[in-house]
Amino acid sequence: MTFAVEVVDVARRFGSVQALAGVDLTVARGEFFGLLGPNGAGKTTLISILAGLVRADRGTASVLGHDVLRDYRAARRALGVVPQELVFDPFFSVRETLRIQSGYFGLRSNDAWIDELLHHLDLTAKADANMRALSGGMKRRVLVGQALVHKPPVIVLDEPTAGVDVELRQSLWAFISKLNADGHTIILTTHYLEEAEALCGRIAMMKSGRIVALDTTQNLLSRFAGVTVRVSAARLPSAWQDRLLRRDGNVHYVGLPDYGELERLLAAMRIDGIAIDELALAETDLEQVFLRIMAGTETTDDTRPVVTVPEA
Repeated sequence: MTFAVEVVDVARRFGSVQALAGVDLTVARGEFFGLLGPNGAGKTTLISILAGLVRADRGTASVLGHDVLRDYRAARRALGVVPQELVFDPFFSVRETLRIQSGYFGLRSNDAWIDELLHHLDLTAKADANMRALSGGMKRRVLVGQALVHKPPVIVLDEPTAGVDVELRQSLWAFISKLNADGHTIILTTHYLEEAEALCGRIAMMKSGRIVALDTTQNLLSRFAGVTVRVSAARLPSAWQDRLLRRDGNVHYVGLPDYGELERLLAAMRIDGIAIDELALAETDLEQVFLRIMAGTETTDDTRPVVTVPEA
């Protein structure tokens, strides 16, 4: 089986910083795959290696079976990347930018697809506007168009909705979901975890250059099922500090396996004389799973890829 993306023991160091420390990952054709992690986890470095922008110190990476170094032309032709940074040429209009990008892939008569992209990205009215005149959200739409202009079978979206309004975010996801339904493989990095939970069938979580969790979205939610308690108080009882997911001032987010543990927490706070200013409960969602894994309070031992999508 040829994977859409295959990464084997990839490592990369920048000076004293170990950006990637031996990453193994496979993404099946047709998957909508999430790659999550805090800033500095190594996500963008991994994407840059796939795109041929950075060379790994060791290991191999391939796109649809094409090694990103030995067969780089085919690998890059199969891949479309929406970068996190707003990079654009200020001397061209939106349509000219997409036509030039088409030319990089040898596409001479691509106007019909460009018009479709402009429509889906709500850029038709800005087609002849200079890139300098666009807002940040509009520029990001053009970046998405550039990544899709050659109809790549594998699409990597690195924070595609950062700084984008809600209306465009919804229309963009509808368009991307349609591409995925048509057989395109989507790899998404995002800090909007509700997007990843709603869209991605499988998710990998990275921390300090390593993959620390990899499973289907449903399995991750089930594995770490429980209750998250948001407690506004001066402090927590010392015995409950290991349950703390994060703290924002006097607001503590505590992870509990079930509602039965809540009474024990409240009893401990009464015994310690800790006044509760506010308390709220929520079922564990992907954000809470992410916080538990990043905090090191939970681990997942099985980080082997679970391929549930058939080869396209």
